[in-house]
Amino acid sequence: MTAAERLTDGLYGLGWSTVKKLPEPVAARLGRTVADAAWKRRGKGVQRLEANYARVVPGASPERLAELSRAGMRSYLRYWMESFRLPAWSAERVRTGFDPKGAHYLTDGLAEGRGVILALPHLANWDLAGAWVTTTLGIPFTTVAERLKPETLYDRFVAYREGLGMEVLAHSGASAFGTLARRLRDGGLVCLVADRDLSAAGVEVDFFGERARMPAGPALLAQQTGAQLLPVTLWYDDSPVMQGRVHPPVEVPGTGTRTEKTAVMTQALADAFASGIAEHPEDWHMLQRLWLADLDPAKGPA
Repeated sequence: MTAAERLTDGLYGLGWSTVKKLPEPVAARLGRTVADAAWKRRGKGVQRLEANYARVVPGASPERLAELSRAGMRSYLRYWMESFRLPAWSAERVRTGFDPKGAHYLTDGLAEGRGVILALPHLANWDLAGAWVTTTLGIPFTTVAERLKPETLYDRFVAYREGLGMEVLAHSGASAFGTLARRLRDGGLVCLVADRDLSAAGVEVDFFGERARMPAGPALLAQQTGAQLLPVTLWYDDSPVMQGRVHPPVEVPGTGTRTEKTAVMTQALADAFASGIAEHPEDWHMLQRLWLADLDPAKGPA
């Protein structure tokens, strides 16, 4: 492990061990302070966030993008402060901390005996949404996690999410896909963050007027298992309660090849994600390159 990796692992460990002990108003102020300091430094993450917001809010002035990126960093640090504290939250605090609309799509799908796939973008706090599902609805689910460096940091994230009632699989291709498919065939729930392709073999979609790649997994799982595919969007408002919406199911097209069906379904997910991101861009925590024009300029628009 390098010195930088040891430092990163230690900082996350400090967050989970210390921040969760702070009074909630103190943790919130700390998050805003750290966010503002990071925003003022204008590092690569903040610059990338602004570049992504420029696509989401076309025609935004530099001043407007700066406002958005500052609000975006505050939202991002709110996510981290909440996540560090989630293991210490009571069941009542989790229940009252999230107010989703359309949750009946989830419960109705599971009541039918079908598996259900919830697909989310990097909006607000997806870990809190997951904790609400396991704690308030009493429904366990399976998810995947990107392997992080160092390995000890990945282990921390797995332990954290397992402590919230989630089954966590490593993002490792066919092995994870097979396990997810088995859970769905058994009538279980799978939750996937699905607005950024980690395999470089995703599906090209139109996203805010430009081409991007998103994972094929949610659509493929729905086709292979008969599970219901539900997009979910999340956002913060001015209250301590996170808001959310479970969108109507993305149906499997009646005709076409598997590749064609996957493309149609993944585009439908992208459209649902875009609707939530457009309404609350500051809560979209995308500090990485996403569009093909950024990943490979040769594939960008002429």
